[in-house]
Amino acid sequence: MPVYPSLTHALAEALVGTLWFVEGSEDEQMDSDDAVKVLEGVARLFSQLSGDQRQELMDLLSEMAEAESDPARREFLAGFPEGFSLVEDAS
Repeated sequence: MPVYPSLTHALAEALVGTLWFVEGSEDEQMDSDDAVKVLEGVARLFSQLSGDQRQELMDLLSEMAEAESDPARREFLAGFPEGFSLVEDAS
């Protein structure tokens, strides 16, 4: 039996893990300008998703947050939709 119920879930876990590392990296681990480029690039890509794709990813992130035992990572997952442009601006 696979660890993840779908490829989408596995890829979301991999992406979140990578972004978690990038966001939490110190300057000695990763150049801060490069980190910003990575984070902004992902946010830009997410901003181009359809409404259904955004909702699917937000639902998955919510499931991941509920299952997360690390409080800091759970907080990161909970703030992910807003931090990475998944939530459309109401203005």
